[in-house]
Amino acid sequence: MNQIHTPDPQGAQEYFRRKTSYSTGPVELSHALEAGEDLAVIDVREPEDYEKGHIPGSINLPRSRWSSREGLREGVPNVLVCYSAVCHLAATAGAEFAKAGLPVLEMDGGFEAWQENDLPTEKGRPNRTAALRQ
Repeated sequence: MNQIHTPDPQGAQEYFRRKTSYSTGPVELSHALEAGEDLAVIDVREPEDYEKGHIPGSINLPRSRWSSREGLREGVPNVLVCYSAVCHLAATAGAEFAKAGLPVLEMDGGFEAWQENDLPTEKGRPNRTAALRQ
């Protein structure tokens, strides 16, 4: 039995167009941050994991505080970061935040992929004052 099917090219085109409309990779995000693009990076992991290491400038918004929408911004991409490629926390947050009318993207691979690409990280507690100023 053949495990790999032959995909429909038109269906594949739509799938990949939609996928790239709602996600970004860690290297692309790094380039956007370096270029000073107007966006928010929202880390939805638990605070103790965020403190061990996170994307510089990211805002920690764990599930218990999603209703606060802290750090999320209207009119600019809100890039959601979770643990890894098999974590659905960012996708779950994305559905909730999009329902509230916020523009959201998921970073593929989560923080694990960021680290695997040797991109800069910082450690420390979430800075709520910075989140509230945005």
